[in-house]
Amino acid sequence: MGIHNSESTNLSGLMKTHHCGQLRSSDIGTEVILCGWNNKYRDLGGLHFVDIRDKHGLTQLAFDEFKGDFAVLKGLSLESVIMAKGVVRARPDSAINKNMSTGEVEVSVREFSVLSQAQEVPFLPHGKISATEDLRLKYRYLDLRGEKLQNILSIRSNAMRIAREALYSEGFTEVETPILYKTTPEGARDYIVPSRVHPGKVYALPQSPQTLKQLLMIGNTDKYFQICKCFRDEDLRADRQPEFTQIDIEVSFANQQYLKNLSTKIVKDLFKLDKNFEIPVMSYQEAMTRYGSDKPDVRFGLEHHVVTELFKGSGFGVFESIIGTGMNKAIFVPARIKEFSRKEVDALVNVVKPHGGQGVAWFKLKGDEVSGGISKFISAEILNELKQKAQVTEDGTFFFCASQKESVAHACADALRRHFGHSLELIKKDDYKFLWVNDFPLLEYDDEEGRFYACHHPFTMPKIERLDDFMSGDKEKLKNLPAEAYDLVCNGYEMGGGSLRIYQADVQEKMFQVLGMGEDEVNLKFGFFVEALKYGTPPHAGIAFGFDRTVMLMAQTDNIRDVISFPKTNAATDLMCSAPSLPDLDQLKELGVSLSKKD
Repeated sequence: MGIHNSESTNLSGLMKTHHCGQLRSSDIGTEVILCGWNNKYRDLGGLHFVDIRDKHGLTQLAFDEFKGDFAVLKGLSLESVIMAKGVVRARPDSAINKNMSTGEVEVSVREFSVLSQAQEVPFLPHGKISATEDLRLKYRYLDLRGEKLQNILSIRSNAMRIAREALYSEGFTEVETPILYKTTPEGARDYIVPSRVHPGKVYALPQSPQTLKQLLMIGNTDKYFQICKCFRDEDLRADRQPEFTQIDIEVSFANQQYLKNLSTKIVKDLFKLDKNFEIPVMSYQEAMTRYGSDKPDVRFGLEHHVVTELFKGSGFGVFESIIGTGMNKAIFVPARIKEFSRKEVDALVNVVKPHGGQGVAWFKLKGDEVSGGISKFISAEILNELKQKAQVTEDGTFFFCASQKESVAHACADALRRHFGHSLELIKKDDYKFLWVNDFPLLEYDDEEGRFYACHHPFTMPKIERLDDFMSGDKEKLKNLPAEAYDLVCNGYEMGGGSLRIYQADVQEKMFQVLGMGEDEVNLKFGFFVEALKYGTPPHAGIAFGFDRTVMLMAQTDNIRDVISFPKTNAATDLMCSAPSLPDLDQLKELGVSLSKKD
C-alpha cells in the first residue's frame, strides 16, 4: 500500500497525503497521513475515536488496531494539532454518518502524534454556542478556524482571481501605485505618516489612487487596473473599514458605455450570471424620487410617491407648512402584506428618528373608508389623488414622511422602506438586483459657508452637454449641474462608482476655482497633476469596485468584518493586537513628533 499525495500530484514535501474532508469509499485500502485539529475525542468503553478537522472537513480516526500508548489520547485537549497515519476502511453500516462527506469511511490508526498541545481555548470555533463578536475579534485566529470564515476567505480569493482574469482578457495592465504618497483631499481625512528623513513633513496613505491612475493614462498605459488597499480616516459602520480593498480601473479613450460593459462582464463572471444578463439604468433623480436613496435596494416594491402638493387645503398644518419648501413622501403597504397594530405604527418613530424625522403619519384604507392616524384630514378628493398617484387598487395602510428639508424626507422614507423590506420579509435572500445610477450631482452647495464642495472628487467631468454652464461659473447653474458619474448598485449597497475625468487643463482650473481653491493651494496640493494635464491628456474614464462590499454580497453577509481576514471594530481598533497603540518615545523623538490627547 503506497502513500500518495492527493492534494498536489506535482509537489512533494507536505506532512499529509490528504485533507480531512477528502476521503471516500473509493479510498478504502489506501494508506494515508492526515494532519489537523482535534475536534472531538470519544472513549466508548475502550473503543477510542478522534475526529480530526482541517479547513476541508472532518475524518473519524479509529484506534482499535493502534499499538501505541493510549495515554496520549486521554490527555488530548480540544484544538490540539495532531497527525495520524493509518489505512482507510469502511465504517460498519450502523456507524455510517450521512451528514459527513467522509461519513462512509474512517482511518484505522497505526501511528499517532500530538504536534502541538492546546491550552483550554476561550471558545470553540465549531461550538454550538456562538461567542460574542468582541471575543471572536480578539481571538481572530481561532474564529478563522471555523467553516464560515474559511469559506468566505475562499470566496474572496476566487473573486480576486476571476476579476483579474476578466481584466487580463480585455488587455488590461496591472500596475502597483505607491502607498506612501502625497495628501490629496478626496472627501475623507487622510491617514498620515511622518517622515524621519524629511523632518516636519508627512506622507499620506492613499484614499484611492485617483491622481495616480489618471497620470498613468497621461503616461500612455491605456488600460490600467489594480487590486489595491485604500485608507480613509472616517466614521465607521457595518459596511465600512478604515482600510479597504478596491478593484481600481482606468481606461483611455473610453466613454461611460465601455466602463459599464466592462463592469457587467466582471459582475457576470463573479456572480455566475446568464450571458444575456444586462444591468438596468436609472437616473440619480429618479432613484431619489422613487426610493429616497442613491443606492436603492430594488429587490422589493413599496416605492415612494411625492405627495407634497396633494395636501394643500387639507387643514393638516404639518403637511401644509412644508409646501413650497420641503417634501412629503408616501409609502403604501397593502393589507395582504401586513395589517398593522397601533403599537407597531407608533414604534415607527424609532425608525425615522436617527435620520432627522419627527414621526410617521399614517391612515388605513378599507374600500373607500379611511380610519386611524390622520384620516380626518383625508378628504375624498385627497384620497382619490393619493390612490391614483400610488396606483392603489386594494386595502392597506398609507405612511408619510414629511420634512422642511427634502434630504430628511428622502432619508426617512428610505429608512422606513428598508425597515419594511426586512421586517415584512419582502426580500429574497438569494436574489441579486443590480442597477446603474447615472447623472449624480457634480457639486454640493453649503449655504452656511457660502461655497461649493465636490460631490465625488474634483476630477469628475461635468455633464458634457452642460459644460458651457459649468464654465460660466454661474452659481445657480452650478447648483443643479449633473456629472458624468455613475454608480453600480446591488441590493442597497454601492458596489462601485466611477466617472469620466476632466482632461482639459482649463476645465480642471475652473473646477478648482468653483471649489474656492486659490492658485497657491492648487499648486501645493495638485501642482504636479495640473502640470501633467498640459502635456497632452487623452479623454479617460474609470471605476472602482468596493471589493470588500462585493465579497459581502457574494458571501451573503451584512457585516464587512466577516470578509476581511483581520478587521477593525467600529471604533477602528484591532482587538487582537491592541492597535492603535502608544508609540515608543524614541520613535517619536527620531521623527520629531509629539502627541497630545484631546480633552
